[in-house]
Amino acid sequence: MSVDPRFLADVMLGSLARWLRILGYDTEYDNRIHDDQLVERGLAEGRIVLTRDTRLMERSALRDGHLLVRGQTLEEQILEVLRFVEARVDEARLLTRCLECNRLLTPVDRESVGCEVPPYVYRTQDRFKRCPGCRRLYWPGTHRDRILESLMNLRA
Repeated sequence: MSVDPRFLADVMLGSLARWLRILGYDTEYDNRIHDDQLVERGLAEGRIVLTRDTRLMERSALRDGHLLVRGQTLEEQILEVLRFVEARVDEARLLTRCLECNRLLTPVDRESVGCEVPPYVYRTQDRFKRCPGCRRLYWPGTHRDRILESLMNLRA
């Protein structure tokens, strides 16, 4: 796929939505959205609708270019989506989006976050990113290593 895919996950796929964000994909998720709104929004925004609802996928508007996620485990679901869009895990994309609101993170000066992070984090980390939407701060801690380890088998 030449253009980065953009996703809209239904209420049953919150964990998948979060992991697609971890992988760096623009993935919208709203656990209060109704089926009609999901279809309308997906089409209006040019997003690939991800759903586990077979009745929803029977709608003519969603027959082509959208995905009925059949995987039972999170790993199966991630692989299914990556295969659908012909993509692979790209380490350069990891953790480039806010896990809460999906916005692209922007680098911030270390000095500007000193009073916002725990002292140990400030002493041990050099790089910080902030979400321009919700203002949440991110830094490469041990969680990044665990995420990479979890995704290693998805690289095949």
